[in-house]
Amino acid sequence: MKRVKAACICQTLHFIPKEGAEPVWAAEQVKRDVETYKKGLERNHTKYKILDESTQADGTVIMKIVKQYNASPVGDYLETLGK
Repeated sequence: MKRVKAACICQTLHFIPKEGAEPVWAAEQVKRDVETYKKGLERNHTKYKILDESTQADGTVIMKIVKQYNASPVGDYLETLGK
């Protein structure tokens, strides 16, 4: 028998505007999407660490994140990142 002692998922997310969005509003929409995503993590009490978040020349945002997988314990994954 096996049991998960700790688990995290590493993701690279690319936040892009919706198809056909006006360029004037596209960058603002992307910023709102990023903030909504972060608030959702907090609201759901998901443990996470953002490793990198960069805004591209076209206004899109690329985020590298390590976060809790489902409700599994994260162990020391988030503490040891970046050391």
